[in-house]
Amino acid sequence: MKLLRNVQLQFFLFSALVAALIGILGLIFPQLIHEKIWNIYFFILILSLIISIISGLLLRSFSENFFNIMVLGTVLRFIASMVFITIVVLPGIQNIILFIGDFFTIFLFYLVFDIYTFLSNLRPISK
Repeated sequence: MKLLRNVQLQFFLFSALVAALIGILGLIFPQLIHEKIWNIYFFILILSLIISIISGLLLRSFSENFFNIMVLGTVLRFIASMVFITIVVLPGIQNIILFIGDFFTIFLFYLVFDIYTFLSNLRPISK
C-alpha cells in the first residue's frame, strides 16, 4: 500500500488511465476526438512531469514557500499551454473548437490530479 503513496507512480497510473480513456472514446465516439489528440496528450504529460520535477526541486530548497511554488507551477503550465495552442492553431488546422475542447479537457484532468496530490500532501508537510 505504501507503493501507491508514491506520487510519481500515481502520476504514471493516472496518465495510463487518461490514455486508455482517450483510446476508448476514440473508438466509441470518434467525432469527439481531434486528430491531434495524442500530440495534446503527450504535451500535457511531459509538461506536467517537468513542472512536478521543478516543483519538487524547489520545495526541497525552499519548503517554506510551498504555496508560491505551487502557484508558480500552475502559472507556468497555463502559459506553456497557451503557447502550445497558439503554435498549433496559427498555421491553420481543421476543427479548432474540437482541438481546444479536447486540449482543455485533458488539461483539466491533469489540473484536478495536481490539486488532489496538493491536498493529499498538505497534512504531512504542515508543521
